[in-house]
Amino acid sequence: MAEPIEASVDPAGEVVDLCRELIRIDTSNYGDGSGPGERKAAEYVAALLDEVGIESHLHEAFPGRTSVIAHWGGASTGSTGGQRTDGLLVHGHLDVVPAEASDWRFDPFAAEVHDGYVWGRGAVDMKDFDAMVLSVVRARQRAGRVPERPITLAFLADEEAGGHQGSEQVVQDLRDRFDGITEAVGEVGGFSTTVRGRRMYLIEAAEKGMAWMRLTARGTAGHGSMINRDNAVTRLAAAVARIGAHEWPVQLTPTMETLLASVAELAGTEATPDNAEDLVAEFGPAARMIGATLRHVANPTMLGAGYKVNVIPTEAIAHVDGRFLPGHDDEFFATLAELCGEGVDIDFITNQRSWESPYADTAISDAISRSLLAEDPDALVAPYLMSAGTDAKHFGKLGIRTYGFAPLRLPEDLDFTALFHGVDERVPVDGLEFGARVFDRFLDLA
Repeated sequence: MAEPIEASVDPAGEVVDLCRELIRIDTSNYGDGSGPGERKAAEYVAALLDEVGIESHLHEAFPGRTSVIAHWGGASTGSTGGQRTDGLLVHGHLDVVPAEASDWRFDPFAAEVHDGYVWGRGAVDMKDFDAMVLSVVRARQRAGRVPERPITLAFLADEEAGGHQGSEQVVQDLRDRFDGITEAVGEVGGFSTTVRGRRMYLIEAAEKGMAWMRLTARGTAGHGSMINRDNAVTRLAAAVARIGAHEWPVQLTPTMETLLASVAELAGTEATPDNAEDLVAEFGPAARMIGATLRHVANPTMLGAGYKVNVIPTEAIAHVDGRFLPGHDDEFFATLAELCGEGVDIDFITNQRSWESPYADTAISDAISRSLLAEDPDALVAPYLMSAGTDAKHFGKLGIRTYGFAPLRLPEDLDFTALFHGVDERVPVDGLEFGARVFDRFLDLA
């Protein structure tokens, strides 16, 4: 394994400027096909790569929903005497969720710098990592420090709406461009949190599955003044109440067992399902996200029925957001069907797989840890299970093992997880620079 060498060009030299420029390009994704799309941002990224001699491909399966794919590295000979063929995918998305400017301290698309932070929609989700990657790649390319390992760079559309017009289409249409890729790094990992005064970097090694479901109950229509034993609204309401009140048990996946063991060691105890929630509470504000990974979650989110107060409708509909643990998919759906009961049908708006990548004793986890600890020697590094979803779900269809690794060293008092899709989203300037330095080291080690 190659040791890092000193860069002749600062890998963090332009990361802040690139992040600001990306934020200023409004790529709001409303999830209904409206919005500006990612074309302008994709062209900006492609131009940045072209400027340093890296050729890229723009893929646009739907008008304005543009992704960028580029191949880099793998041209030199490794220590074994042959060219490496185990490719690495580095992916990020270009779209952001919408922002209501009147709610923000600063214009969400102005990328203002105040109090040591870059403010704006996408600052943490995830134009910060896009900027880190671009800053590092451009600096290394200029310095002639091209990695031995073949790297595929992907800057993607539509992640905020499930990736159906972005990574899913890229995987379907450009499958051959991912031949030989064994591993990937992407978003929502590598950020720091503080546990008992010790900084800990969390690396995403698994994701819950995501099932957005439509529940439909049907009954007999009739006059609201009469007795009706076959009322679709009543049947649906009972199902929704059972789902909302259900207490899903704590179940620890291998990734969470590893994470909680690290916390338990700091707390002087052992991790078990019985004390898992207490150990998660040690993460402070980050427990909001991590706590959702101890069990399945199913939240009713929308209800609809009828068209007039004195008419019993034939049909009633509810929507449920379900998130299920890796390795427990069948159990989740069986329990949900039982909670719905007779006369309630379940259809899927989207049903995306859960996944869990091996972490302990892997070369990539070693590279991640070493690159972080070189910049922050007293920290801990541990894997975690992500409660939401990323583009990794689609790349997993190609057998690519993914890890969330967008490194950020954060202030202890920053409620970081609240910034995802939140008001006043912002990223520390020194955190961006730290992330670029760490990612540069990682490319030497991976």
